[in-house]
Amino acid sequence: MNQPVDSRSPIALAIDIALNLVVVFAVLGWCAYILRPFISLIVWGGVIAIAFYPVYLKLRRMLGERRKLTVALIALVGVAIVVVPLWSFTSSTIETAIDLREMVSQDEFMIPPASDAVRDWPIIGERVYALWSDAATNLSAFVDAHHAQIRNVAFAVLTRLAGAGIGAMQFLVSILIAAAFLHFADGTTVAMQTLFNRLAGREGEGLRRLSVATIRSISVGVLGIAAIQAVLGGLGVAAVGVPGAGIWALLILMLAIMQLPPWLILLPIAGYVFSVETTFVAVIFTIWSMLVSFADMVLKPLLLGRGVEAPMIVILIGAIGGMIASGIVGLFVGAVVLGLGFKLLQVWLAPADQRTALEVAEPTLGSS
Repeated sequence: MNQPVDSRSPIALAIDIALNLVVVFAVLGWCAYILRPFISLIVWGGVIAIAFYPVYLKLRRMLGERRKLTVALIALVGVAIVVVPLWSFTSSTIETAIDLREMVSQDEFMIPPASDAVRDWPIIGERVYALWSDAATNLSAFVDAHHAQIRNVAFAVLTRLAGAGIGAMQFLVSILIAAAFLHFADGTTVAMQTLFNRLAGREGEGLRRLSVATIRSISVGVLGIAAIQAVLGGLGVAAVGVPGAGIWALLILMLAIMQLPPWLILLPIAGYVFSVETTFVAVIFTIWSMLVSFADMVLKPLLLGRGVEAPMIVILIGAIGGMIASGIVGLFVGAVVLGLGFKLLQVWLAPADQRTALEVAEPTLGSS
């Protein structure tokens, strides 16, 4: 049967095609604009779902294939992991602030004199010792002399704390999104497979498997190790009585995700511990700090997936760029997304007969 012939002129056809494209891209752009505040949360929820899918499968089998109960338990545990430390940290911060205010108002707040060991700190030792001694000798005069600097530091700290609170709320939303992805895992897998097949043709399935393997590898091998180091470092800081253990743990987490060593935070704290604690306690804390800092050398070979690792510089740029773009959640999302993009680009640039990375076995959203 003969196909109908379009009698319109080439110019009319070109105009129609251009108008159709304008409408399509306008709708897509509008949708992207509407979803922009939620994109990082949705992506992070998807990353969490992919990383925990093996756990979800095992737990579902243990509970007799009760899908809803399994998803509810995972969501409750995830929410508890965020809410409990946040509540404890907030409560302790408020109590410390109230106690500090009362002590300052009653002239009972005293700063211990600086130890002579502070002088030996490289580069900043003399300056820190002088400022510390001034504050310990006459705190009121020190505050009056450095009022502007103290105000700026306090404002910066409060801003960071507010940002951390917003980040925690974003994590809660992402956990709920991840729970939804897990509940509809089968449908999500089919949808992603269809999308990859449409974009990459016969190599779509291999790219989908590679994407899942890369996301899981970075999530567990980078973010998981960073979380372990942050928890261990925070426990060590809390054990020796250093104030603000939660803040130091958060800083360690950020550095570890950026593939920077935690000793950048822990060694200065060790110097402080040497000045306020006994030598034995300080030495133990220093040893603990070094063990935490180099724990990734042992954990990475165990947790990082074979053949799907991304270079350190890619993770670093992704984490920093993501944090600048989307805050605390972007720190995690950026590292995963840029690592995934690098791996897909690496495979795309490789000759067809050398694309061994496509052999990664990931048949569904995750594997047990």
